Amino acid sequence: MRTRVYWLLPDLASARATMEDLIGSRVERRHLHFFGRSDCDLSDLHAANVLQTSDVICSAEAGLAVGAAVGGLLGSVAAVSYPGAGEPPQWSLIPLLVLVGALFDAWTSSMIGISAPNRRLRRFAAAIEQGSILLAVDVPAARVAELEARLQALHPEARLAWSEPGKPSFL
Repeated sequence: MRTRVYWLLPDLASARATMEDLIGSRVERRHLHFFGRSDCDLSDLHAANVLQTSDVICSAEAGLAVGAAVGGLLGSVAAVSYPGAGEPPQWSLIPLLVLVGALFDAWTSSMIGISAPNRRLRRFAAAIEQGSILLAVDVPAARVAELEARLQALHPEARLAWSEPGKPSFL
């Protein structure tokens, strides 16, 4: 498991230099995620993707849970209420409707979540709108202190903003 560490950088030049220093410190480019205003050209940086900038993952997880619960409830009602004449309840409907409800609601919720900004990034929205660049670095927990010290020494203009332990590296 990796820890996601967030740094606020004042401008693109600082972001580029920070990226080069981290790559020189054996942090793979794919573990660097840069966020900026929509008018900011992050093409030469490893810009964050839709999984990191939108709320698609959280929305899909919530939809999965709600859909499974609603599917289970509807499956229970259907199993008891609609058996054939003289037949026992159709309990096999419950797992089927749990699965269908979970998948359907995860899909619909993710379609909504893809258009919503990531909730974790709200705390940085004002700084990003003022032109700062947000860098999220996914590093093994054992290297966090080392990389924080390195960045503070090499880039005094950067500000350590937040650390999020236990973050899967694809989010």
